[in-house]
Amino acid sequence: MSDTRTIATIGEILVEFVSHRRNCALEQISEYSGPYPSGAPAIFLDQAARMGARTQMIGGVGADGFGRSVLQRLTEDGVGTKGIHVAEDQSTGVAFVSYYDSGARDFIFHLSGTAADSFSVPSTLLEPSKTILHVSASSLGAQSMRGKILDAVRTVSDAGGQITCDPNARPELMRDEAAMDAMREVMERSYCLLPSTSDLEFLYPDLSEDAAVERLLDGNANVVAVKRGERGATVVGAGERHEFVGHAVEELDPTGAGDCFCGTFVALLSQGASLYDAGRHANAAGAIAVTRRGPMEGNTGPDEIADLLGRSEPKELTA
Repeated sequence: MSDTRTIATIGEILVEFVSHRRNCALEQISEYSGPYPSGAPAIFLDQAARMGARTQMIGGVGADGFGRSVLQRLTEDGVGTKGIHVAEDQSTGVAFVSYYDSGARDFIFHLSGTAADSFSVPSTLLEPSKTILHVSASSLGAQSMRGKILDAVRTVSDAGGQITCDPNARPELMRDEAAMDAMREVMERSYCLLPSTSDLEFLYPDLSEDAAVERLLDGNANVVAVKRGERGATVVGAGERHEFVGHAVEELDPTGAGDCFCGTFVALLSQGASLYDAGRHANAAGAIAVTRRGPMEGNTGPDEIADLLGRSEPKELTA
């Protein structure tokens, strides 16, 4: 497909501080590193840009050091930043994260009332019919962003553009029915869905994984890519099914790896890659992402992905 289309995201932009001490539950004194550029939509789009896609980010940062650090990273990696509002009177959003030996995480977000949820969507920035709008559904948990995202989704979808969605259905961010309704509408309008296994369990607790995927494909979706973390990924669509096993890497920080997978996958599809190639490279990109501390630090480009595939590509289980 043509690479003249723009991949866009709308949502939270923030910085993140990561605890170096496991099992501290964010309640014990620990060393932290940061500020790391973060925010699921920003991580996704940064990776898409690094894979050669034309991109545009819509969100907000403060006129402070944290905001400048994120803007610098996005600009260096080729992300379009015309849609990012720099607020003089609000600070940049911040998150803190710590990990447990089990792989579970604790987050504390400071987003409400910051520049992260105080922005507008420029009416002339995007050409809807030539836009691929990606939604990280966790952003729909914020009432201040929900209407802006839904309006853009409807505009792009109705104009013949495309919607992709990572359900990213964190229960703590989906506490009200309005957020769930918004996520369902976005998913219904999406041609490509990128759930994790935990998303499928949350959305369809009474269905098997295969049945849940079939349910998604019974709607408007043509492609479903299931992220399995260290166990790889499954890509289904257009009469194809590809199962990729995980790469053997040493995990340091898994935050952002799913967004990195999605950014790689959507960017490559937009540039005409096959489902197999998009899934193969996205699986490798996600593996690289977990090896570096910081949610956006593991984002990478085609050369490093090709290097990993050349050194240690696991075989596809079935095609």
